[in-house]
Amino acid sequence: MGRKRSSKPTSFDIAYIAGVSQPTVSRALRGSRSVSLATRQRIEAIARELNYSVDKNASSLRSQRANTIALLFFEEQTPDESRINPFFLAMLGSITRACASRGFDLLISFQKMEDDWHTRYQDSHRADGLILLGYGDYTLYEYTLYESRLANLVRQGTHFVRWGSVNAENIGATVGSDNFGAGQSAGEHLLALGRKRIAFIGQADEHYPEFAERYRGMCAALKQAGIAPDPALQRGGVSYEDDGQRAVEDLLSKDTPFDSIFAASDLIAIGAMRALAAAGLRIPEDVAVVGFDNQPAASMTNPPLTTVMQDLKGAGDLLVDTLLDQIEDRPVDNRTIPTRLIVRRSTSG
Repeated sequence: MGRKRSSKPTSFDIAYIAGVSQPTVSRALRGSRSVSLATRQRIEAIARELNYSVDKNASSLRSQRANTIALLFFEEQTPDESRINPFFLAMLGSITRACASRGFDLLISFQKMEDDWHTRYQDSHRADGLILLGYGDYTLYEYTLYESRLANLVRQGTHFVRWGSVNAENIGATVGSDNFGAGQSAGEHLLALGRKRIAFIGQADEHYPEFAERYRGMCAALKQAGIAPDPALQRGGVSYEDDGQRAVEDLLSKDTPFDSIFAASDLIAIGAMRALAAAGLRIPEDVAVVGFDNQPAASMTNPPLTTVMQDLKGAGDLLVDTLLDQIEDRPVDNRTIPTRLIVRRSTSG
C-alpha cells in the first residue's frame, strides 16, 4: 500500500517517490555532491512537482548549521571610493547563484584587515564557512597580518576558502585562475604578431602573487621564443587606470623602446591606452595592448581591448563547492581554473 501523504509534502514523501532514503533527500536538496547528479536532479524535480520547500529553521536545528555562507570582501584603496576591486563585484553574481542552487543563504560583508572577522561569523554560528576575496594587494604589514589570520583559521578548524594565487605555500584551501598559463598565452599571442619588446605593467612581486604569475608566464613565452625578458620593460601598478597611464608615461620618458604591452588588469590596460593616445601612438600599429579580466569596459575601448577572460561561473561554483566539501568533511584540494584569450582590435588591427 502506498505511503499516504499529508496535505503539506515532506522530505519523506519525496524519498518514497524517488525510492531513496530521507537523509539522501536532505543531502540532495542541500546540493551535496555526495549524491549523484542524476539522483539530485530526480529529487529536485519531485520536490518542484510537490511544491516542496525546505524548512531552513528546522534543518538548521537538526544539523547545528546556519545554512549560510559568509562572503567577506576586504577593503582596498580605489579611485572611486568603492573600496572593492571591480573583478570581485563581477564574481559576486556567480557566487550568489552557486549558493542558492545548493540551498545556502549568502551573507555579504566588507572587512578591514585589522578586524577580528573570523570571530563574527563561523565562531558565532552566523555562518558555516567563509569565502575570502581581496587577498594579495597589500603592504608588507597587511600581507603578514593576513597570513597570520589564515594560520589562525586553520588552527581553529574554521571552514574557509579564498580566491587567489594557487601554489604549494597556500594557507588553507585556495581557488584561482591559471595566471601563469594566462600570461604565457598572452605572450605567445603577441609574439605570433611579431612583437618582441613586450612591456608588462603590474606589481610583479610576492605581495601580488597573481600579477607575478602572469608576468612569469609572459617571460616563459619570451624565453621559449629565444628572447630574454628585459627587466627595464616591467613597471609596477596595482589595478587602476592611473597606474597604467603613469607606467606608459614613464616608459616613454625613459626612451625605452617597446612594441606591445601586457597589462595585469583591464583597468591598467585602459590607462595605458590613454597614455599611448596622448603620445600620438597608434594601437595596435605602433603598440599592441593586452589586458586581463574581460571587464565590460574592455569591449568599449577604442580600439576594443584584447584581454584574458577568467571563468566567473566556474569560479563561483568551485569556491562554494570547495567550502561545502570542508563543511561536509570531504577531502579538499586547491583548484585552478583555465582562462581564455579574447582577441579584439587592440592587437589584431
